[in-house]
Amino acid sequence: MIATTRPKVAMLLYPGLTLLDLVAPHAAFAGAMETHLVWKTTDPVQSDSGVVLHPTTTFEDCPADLDVLFVPGGMGQAPVAADEDVLKFLADRGARAQYVTSVCGGSLILGAAGLLRGYRATSHWSGVEVLARFGAEYAEGRVVVDRNRITGGGVTAGLDFGLVVLAQLLGEEVAKVTQLMLEYAPEPPFDAGTPETAGPELTAMARAGNGQVNDEMIAVAEELAAKGWGRAA
Repeated sequence: MIATTRPKVAMLLYPGLTLLDLVAPHAAFAGAMETHLVWKTTDPVQSDSGVVLHPTTTFEDCPADLDVLFVPGGMGQAPVAADEDVLKFLADRGARAQYVTSVCGGSLILGAAGLLRGYRATSHWSGVEVLARFGAEYAEGRVVVDRNRITGGGVTAGLDFGLVVLAQLLGEEVAKVTQLMLEYAPEPPFDAGTPETAGPELTAMARAGNGQVNDEMIAVAEELAAKGWGRAA
């Protein structure tokens, strides 16, 4: 059966998001889905690499009933995870969305909104221990599907994630054609994409860059727990 309407996806923007966390899934979604880039206002939003993005809608005007709610990670994830306007938006749309999803540290933001409690999920390798702070169970995998929660690992997992979501919504054929159109047949020049293959020295160097973000997310989790956030399933 050919779908007569395009599935709706709302993709959260926020200052300090990681560009590839957003752009890779967007590349997978754009040809087959109605995409909405959403933030509090339609003012430009700067990513953590300096690239400026333009929201297409606001929290208030975003469609109420979504097929996919999506959250990326980024160096700015702790402030947004502590922002009650963001949490209320995610909790509201997430309660009705067909799929609640994320890439990288976006799962921690979903967790802050109470949307991963009791679910298996993944995140960037450096932050997986923080998931438990929000009642989620870490599951190893580049993309983890638990009922209607779909979470992707760190950064480059966003394209794998996007194809999985497409397959769930529109079937494997659509996902495979999208993969072919994107010529997604990765052959990385180095085998250093995980802590296991990179080794302890490189892993320590990389972990040092994310340590502050994880500490900030733990503090956010403790603050939200005191306020009663993060308890919804």
